[in-house]
Amino acid sequence: MKKEIETRFLEIDKDELICRLRKMGAEDRGETTLNEIIFYDKKLKWLNENKLARLRKRNGKITLTYKENKKQKADSTKEIEFEVSDFGEAKDLLEALGLIPYRIVEKIRHTFILDDVILDIDTWPKIPTYVELEGKSVKALQDLAKKLEFEWKKRFDGDPRYVYKKYGFNFDKLKIVTFNKFE
Repeated sequence: MKKEIETRFLEIDKDELICRLRKMGAEDRGETTLNEIIFYDKKLKWLNENKLARLRKRNGKITLTYKENKKQKADSTKEIEFEVSDFGEAKDLLEALGLIPYRIVEKIRHTFILDDVILDIDTWPKIPTYVELEGKSVKALQDLAKKLEFEWKKRFDGDPRYVYKKYGFNFDKLKIVTFNKFE
């Protein structure tokens, strides 16, 4: 299991950030819609343990991911992720293993790479757009944040469940989080 090192800066001006990134020479990987199903254990203990399995479609690529982040810090996420060839079969496998498809999620992501850090500008339904920085070390994230004039102390290390909670939504009760349906 690898460690994922990431943090978020909330309520960014998407157009302004994209313009700055392009001027800085960031590699633009484009914008796309991500469609996901989030799975938890049948007793929903994983919710309190900050664990999940995720099945994701992005640009014709399908990935299966297991994540856990008990401390909700920039360097505390453990992750296993790999490609699968069939979305339906992967979903069936997770259900056969006893996991339940708990939430359907849709978001728009514009990805850049600058200084070996991945910047994902994420637009989710009902909340302000934010940017997620992911890199090889907390120092790499700090250095890029400084370069982008983001105040490190204003970062948000919580995962999307906690971002939604910050904006007054009980994400744990939501089953569909898409631009057409939010319940």
